Amino acid sequence: MQTQPKVVMFTTPTCSFCNAAKRYLREKSIKFTEVDVSRDFNAARDLQRMTGQTGVPVILINNRPIVGFDRPKINQMLNIRG
Repeated sequence: MQTQPKVVMFTTPTCSFCNAAKRYLREKSIKFTEVDVSRDFNAARDLQRMTGQTGVPVILINNRPIVGFDRPKINQMLNIRG
């Protein structure tokens, strides 16, 4: 059995796309670490440096960023079918 890639999601509590992305990953039984950038200034700064973005969600899959809730890209990077 192959191990799941490392998944980290940068979110804020009021972000509807973040909540949709979290719900989707949970439905697919994907474990992830959530980082609330509204509470963690360093994470917000690192996120901006890494992606040039201040918006969320940003999902890192094995340190490769996906900006926004891009379901096709998430499925591709995690080998999720349909």
